[in-house]
Amino acid sequence: MTQPIAVVATITAHPGQRHAVIDALRTAVAAVRLEPGCEQYVLHEDIDQPNRLIMIERWSSAAALEAHGHGAALATLGQALKDRADLEIIKLIAVS
Repeated sequence: MTQPIAVVATITAHPGQRHAVIDALRTAVAAVRLEPGCEQYVLHEDIDQPNRLIMIERWSSAAALEAHGHGAALATLGQALKDRADLEIIKLIAVS
């Protein structure tokens, strides 16, 4: 049985880059949601720190997440965020 994987990606926009970062992330959301195995891909903004954005993701399997990591949408996003934001990724599985 394949276990779903949740991902919490924290994207911190560099000073003066917030709007460019949000635009790039919004573009990515539309493309990533079409990827096989993507069950959730939702962008959030930190209420207290608006330059910190949080992407909450859910993937049907490790294989789907791995494919996402090698996909065109993420490559394009990576280029758009280069020198504009810092990124931290946390991968999670449910505890049963």
